[in-house]
Amino acid sequence: MAVTAALAVVTVSCGTEPVAPPPVTAPGSTTTAPTTTPPTAVPGPGGTTVPVFQHPYEYGTAQATVPASPDGLLPVVRRIETDKPYVFITIDDGAVRHPAALELMRSSNVRPSLFLNTKHVRDGPPFFQALQDQAGARVHAHTANHPNLHGKGYEFQKQEICGNADYLQGQLGVRPALFRPPFGNYDATTRRAATDCGFSALVMWTAAVNDGVVQFQAGAKLNAGDVVLMHFRQTFVEDFVAFLARCRQDGLTPVPLEDFLATTRP
Repeated sequence: MAVTAALAVVTVSCGTEPVAPPPVTAPGSTTTAPTTTPPTAVPGPGGTTVPVFQHPYEYGTAQATVPASPDGLLPVVRRIETDKPYVFITIDDGAVRHPAALELMRSSNVRPSLFLNTKHVRDGPPFFQALQDQAGARVHAHTANHPNLHGKGYEFQKQEICGNADYLQGQLGVRPALFRPPFGNYDATTRRAATDCGFSALVMWTAAVNDGVVQFQAGAKLNAGDVVLMHFRQTFVEDFVAFLARCRQDGLTPVPLEDFLATTRP
């Protein structure tokens, strides 16, 4: 929100006009500078209203670590265990590079986690670089070509997963730490390949946004710790704003997923 301050310009002509004395402050009184209340919403693209969320802690600082896995392979994370009113937004694929995405992320003050395919990033790396550098979004892996990994051999899966991570690191400068299998389909071989590729967690979801509607796997609202899935589609504005509005309705704040899947203790 832009605040415009009016500046009073006084012209003094050769000392012929009297100069007003400074205001007198009563003894013991203080002058308090005006304070600005952060906005709760701002105008968005296409006449939408975009809810704005304030950061409840310093983003980029670890709040919780990746849960332990009993079998030595990377854990499968469907939701985050937290007693805070936090929720997490993840955006998949990268098929549609919507021109409003950067504006929405920045104006809402929300930092999503992006799970991207090589085949979609290849045609426009600068778009995703801007989301990372200017909006604070973090980029993670979603395979090179978006195949159904379930039942495929180890070498095929490893090539899809590791190759995607290598490409994203080369193009965007940061190696992905998290992995999401296409369609949410995976098996033990997927977990072994993702572990060997150096990922710390395989991330699923508990709710999704499609065509401007938030859909729940259970219940009728978002709950603390939910991981929400949406995609880079033509309906990006409707989907992202629907997620934000649902967070506001359910009393939750979107925060970075990575802060709760850290590999070092907070």
